[in-house]
Amino acid sequence: MSESGFEGIHLRLMATSDLHGVIRPFDYVTDRPAPGLGLACAATLIDRLRRAAPNALLFDNGDFLQGTPLSDEAAENPGRRRGPHPVIAAMNRMGYAAATLGNHDFNFGLPALRLALAKADFPLVSANALLAEGGRPLLDPWRILDLRLRDAAGATHPLRLGVIGFLPPQTALWDNHILAGQVETPDILATARTQVPALRAAGADLVVALAHSGIGRAEAAAGAENAATALAALPGIDAVFAGHSHLTFPGPDVPPGPGIDPVAGLLSGRPAAMPGAMGSHVAVIDLHLARPDDAWTVAGSRAAVVVVPRRSRPSRPITVVTRGAHARTRARMAAVVGRTDRPLTTHFALVAPSGALDLVATALAASVRDRLAGRPEAALPVVAAVAPFHAGGYPGPANYTTIPAGPILRRHVEDLYPFPNHLRALRLTGADIADWLERSAALFLRTAPGPGDLPLIDPAFPSYNFDVFPALTYRIDPGRPARYDAEGRCTDPDAGRVSDIRLDGRPLARDAQVVVATNSYRMATRRALAGCEVPLGAPVTCRDALATHLSAVRQSDIGTGWRLDLPAGCAVLFATAPDADPAELGAAGLSAEPCGHDSRGFAVLRLTRSA
Repeated sequence: MSESGFEGIHLRLMATSDLHGVIRPFDYVTDRPAPGLGLACAATLIDRLRRAAPNALLFDNGDFLQGTPLSDEAAENPGRRRGPHPVIAAMNRMGYAAATLGNHDFNFGLPALRLALAKADFPLVSANALLAEGGRPLLDPWRILDLRLRDAAGATHPLRLGVIGFLPPQTALWDNHILAGQVETPDILATARTQVPALRAAGADLVVALAHSGIGRAEAAAGAENAATALAALPGIDAVFAGHSHLTFPGPDVPPGPGIDPVAGLLSGRPAAMPGAMGSHVAVIDLHLARPDDAWTVAGSRAAVVVVPRRSRPSRPITVVTRGAHARTRARMAAVVGRTDRPLTTHFALVAPSGALDLVATALAASVRDRLAGRPEAALPVVAAVAPFHAGGYPGPANYTTIPAGPILRRHVEDLYPFPNHLRALRLTGADIADWLERSAALFLRTAPGPGDLPLIDPAFPSYNFDVFPALTYRIDPGRPARYDAEGRCTDPDAGRVSDIRLDGRPLARDAQVVVATNSYRMATRRALAGCEVPLGAPVTCRDALATHLSAVRQSDIGTGWRLDLPAGCAVLFATAPDADPAELGAAGLSAEPCGHDSRGFAVLRLTRSA
């Protein structure tokens, strides 16, 4: 990045987003270095970008407090720490000009959030995070930064930069179990239409929007989760930082479309950038400012995302300020909580039963069963719905759970269940469960016999929405039409891919009563099931329920589980970890032929039905 081609005043805006607690380039789950990731490595790049511009400001776009054992422990147990939350301490050292909140920053509840933010040396803004009582803003909806900008000749000029923040309107819903009656998160665009004019009226010369929101359609519907494109079109906004989706923009991650120019870095004609996640990139928006008639205008712009090199040396001030938290986290992650007599992986969790998911399901079901004692539901069978959090996808070919036979450590628990979701239980019918499984079956693209290899997995369907029920046996036929699409919308109510659902070897009747163990996030996204909840008493997170179970029992055998019924004569392509063993699929009725590796480093297998 340089100033070549610019005249007049150059203002450089930089942003991180979706740090998810990754401060040092270290993976506490694998207990190995993670070169090129984390704020400490991004800090080295940010320092260089700052030095190259006469006027530079750094922002963060939310989701910074949750995501690693280091950050989560600090939030879940604030009484154990001294001084600021380690993420806040690192951000204070970085000299952020302002930041906004993301949905995951609320994962530990309002008191924990307030306690962490109280030690921040930078302003935090969020226009659509409101207190439920009275509708007052949780934080300042916006701030005006009074700047003195230097021009090419060294003279300074005053500029009042308005900074406004937004987060997904689904935030209060996703964490309803801890935010109900406390926080509301209304629509982004409706909020912006009120607050941006107020920000301008207060004297802002320019406005930058920190939008913890992905890049969606130019005409966003009310309540849109990904509203950055529509937000950029609103009068009064001069630049937008997007986030939430963990993608980068400008660049190939986001395809072109109405209002979306991934080459020039423009959303609705305004400069915009999105910096990936976990400190992998830094978003940069360079503005060329002019002031005709005493009013500042953006005469030109350039947006880019700059990758943090894997060889980057972490910033010493950041590593020093987090040294104690780092050491304590590693020690805690090394604690033994249980044992397994065989390796547990999610290499094939999207196409076959997985020992890793079977373990989680067994633990959650056992915890629910214990909590039902004395209730009428105690007489009902209990099964669990679980999904693979690490199963490839956009994070890359290292994004799989791999636990060797032997001791199960606390870091393995965090790998199996990385989110602080709370345990929940539902009383459902067999018909409810069948429909739930149909939503999961939308993971698969439709297949058909014939020449050529077909892709199997819909890349628009995230693995964390692929719920399986390891205590049940059932079949999924991807050759049949799907009832739901990747976003969970019912597109064909008469369609069905799931058949032969059985519990304990017997067909599961449509009117059968079953208790399903699940999590608070799934409850929030399936509001139609809210009336089916069974109270469980004192709250517990799913990963703590898993750790408790592991400390009491040895890993059980994997059940027969579900089966992918590929049509006869159909060959599909499936991408997995480079070290995955295709022979594991034999027990699932699938034959796997290695087909090399794709451009991202995934091992590609050709799957067919076993003879």
